Amino acid sequence: MSILIALIVFSLIIIIHELGHFLLAKANGITVLEFSLGMGPRILSHQKEGGTRYSLKLLPFGGSCAMLGEDGEDDSAKEEGSFQSKSVGARISVVAAGPIFNFILAFVLSIFIIGSIGYDPAVVLGVTEGYPAQEAGLQEGDLITKMNGKRIRLYRQFYNYIYFHSGETITFEYERDGEICTVTITPTLTDNGYKFGISGSTNYRYKTGPLKTLYYSAYEVYYWIDTTLQSLNLLIHGGVTLDDMSGPVGVVSTISETYEESKSDGIFYIWLNMLNIAILLSANLGVMNLLPLPALDGGRLVFLYIEAIRRKRVSPELEARVHFVGLMALMVLMVVVMFNDVLKIVK
Repeated sequence: MSILIALIVFSLIIIIHELGHFLLAKANGITVLEFSLGMGPRILSHQKEGGTRYSLKLLPFGGSCAMLGEDGEDDSAKEEGSFQSKSVGARISVVAAGPIFNFILAFVLSIFIIGSIGYDPAVVLGVTEGYPAQEAGLQEGDLITKMNGKRIRLYRQFYNYIYFHSGETITFEYERDGEICTVTITPTLTDNGYKFGISGSTNYRYKTGPLKTLYYSAYEVYYWIDTTLQSLNLLIHGGVTLDDMSGPVGVVSTISETYEESKSDGIFYIWLNMLNIAILLSANLGVMNLLPLPALDGGRLVFLYIEAIRRKRVSPELEARVHFVGLMALMVLMVVVMFNDVLKIVK
């Protein structure tokens, strides 16, 4: 059952991403040759005469929206309904639509969670005696609003900021009885890392009205985008190792573990935890696809922006070679990460 749920979560995220490309392609008069879920040989396929082929493929990872002329041949620019025959603005909208639809999906799913159980404010639920936070005067019930000038609206943001800025002195801005206070605290080094002595919980939730539910749902998406970017920054600077990365196998394993752990709490909490994972994955996929790397949507956008600036298309052969090299590198990385995921499960 847990594997089935994992596949459903993956499929939902991928199909929404490809649906973004599909809908914008149709809106711009681009011929979509095939809309598929999965990779490899077709299992099921349906096509009306002269229309789009809709396919379900063997491997349950990935998907595609194959458009006429999207590979970039020079002749395709002359063909009616081809990707290359459309304006650069239209092509940018089609390519960007996939990641944007992932953010929209994350927002819609966030509405269900925030509407059901509320958001997690950065409320101090306790301070540890003898630690810097107590000595600085922080108290239970204080609401942290800023850390080194960065706006904090969720407890998870507070926790992540400390994680991504381990050992740093932090200026906290917090609200107490309607008053805004500021204090600068240097963490103390313990056997378990740097500690401020502040405790809180993501389980401490505050329910709000419809408008603020929409606001905090949008903020939930921002939180995951920001967390993904900070994690990438940590990866670039060597703060993350291969063991900290997960591919499809690792994600399926995490979903399975979460499902098993949630079963005792009832179906409502299984539902909420699966939605949380879907939000994380959808926002993460949106960010990763917008990175300016060859073979990804972001890499394709780079070439389109260059075309828009110089008013002349980059050589299709050069673009194809760049994307091919990027795709091969991406495939190698996926294999390495997948192999490492399997090793972690076997251990």
